[in-house]
Amino acid sequence: MARRSPSRLSVLFAFIVMFVLVAPVCLYAQEAAEETAPPPPPEYSVQSESDSLALARGDSVAVARKIEDMVERKRLGWFYNLKHSGVGEKYVQGGNFMHGLLLASIIGLVFIIERLFTLFRARVNVRKLMSDVIKTLHSEGVEAAMKVCERTRGPIAAILHSGLLRAGRGPDAVKEAIETAGSIETSFLERGLVAIATVAQVAPLLGFLGTVSGMISAFAAIAAAEQVSAKVVASGIEEALITTATGLMIAIPASIGHSFFVSQIDRFVLEMEEASAELVNELIEMGASRV
Repeated sequence: MARRSPSRLSVLFAFIVMFVLVAPVCLYAQEAAEETAPPPPPEYSVQSESDSLALARGDSVAVARKIEDMVERKRLGWFYNLKHSGVGEKYVQGGNFMHGLLLASIIGLVFIIERLFTLFRARVNVRKLMSDVIKTLHSEGVEAAMKVCERTRGPIAAILHSGLLRAGRGPDAVKEAIETAGSIETSFLERGLVAIATVAQVAPLLGFLGTVSGMISAFAAIAAAEQVSAKVVASGIEEALITTATGLMIAIPASIGHSFFVSQIDRFVLEMEEASAELVNELIEMGASRV
């Protein structure tokens, strides 16, 4: 049996994982070697005036940072606390790809909430509805049964109403009207699922692209640095992996929501088919009894 060759994406991901695991070990080994090396010869002591000048420069830098922080706090307002919180700092560290992931999360959340609200409103007690429609159909006629469907919301009541509108034209016309109404209602129920599925597929890919871009920047920084420490490399890897983690956190709920909505829509379709078949049989029996 022939073995399948790994995809380019899996090979690239394996390379990044290998780098994440191996690079810190190599750097720690380098630092250990530097620690065992003989200490450099002592330098001449710096003059007191130079020490004072260095301390003054350090104080001026600290003051400048405090002033900059105050200006930023006043300019951003409440957003300052969000930016400097744990989530805000991770968002800034993730880079420009986090903007796309934020947009994807907003789109997915909006469509998930909208579908939840729509499917919740579409729920109805099918057995009770069919009992009321058939009872009214026998006792008061087609017009009264149509009013029962008009007072009930949801796709099942809509297709029953469409079938009753063609009740005087025979069973074939009723079936055709029900099929047409069923297609329209199913399309309405499935609206928005494409956007949710797209978010579930694109979010991890966008996050992985951000990770690749971050790893490229980390490699460039390592190549440009004269002395590389494990802390610098680890921080670069951490920033690069933020986008992948964010993409997965967006894609997992979107995928779960999409699967849930598909199962609920399949249930609605089954209930519509059962209700329409029961209505057609009832109309056929009523026509036969009149004959």
